[in-house]
Amino acid sequence: SIGARRNAWRIISSIEARETEKSATENLPVVTSLRKQFESELAAICEDLLGLLDNYLIPAAINNGEAQVFYLKMKGDYHRYYAEATPGDDQKKAASDAYDKAVKVAVASLAPTHPIR
Repeated sequence: SIGARRNAWRIISSIEARETEKSATENLPVVTSLRKQFESELAAICEDLLGLLDNYLIPAAINNGEAQVFYLKMKGDYHRYYAEATPGDDQKKAASDAYDKAVKVAVASLAPTHPIR
């Protein structure tokens, strides 16, 4: 699951930072290798899900405001997860854009009291 991999990435990144601070070189290559493995697994999961959202789910929900908002929020979440383990601001910007679009769709198509809004 994505949650388990995100948690594992955070833990191994913390261990890597601690090992780097101590200038301990014996464990650092293994820890760095694990971090890179978790990053590639996270990237693969996020790319797969983002592809499904962009190519199938969001276009299929074009006439259903509730589903469209749900999928756009999910898209923002997965871009945010991707951004945690990716340098640069591309994923952060994509997450922000998805959240902004979800808000616009929610305001236009959902009642103010709707729980997803």
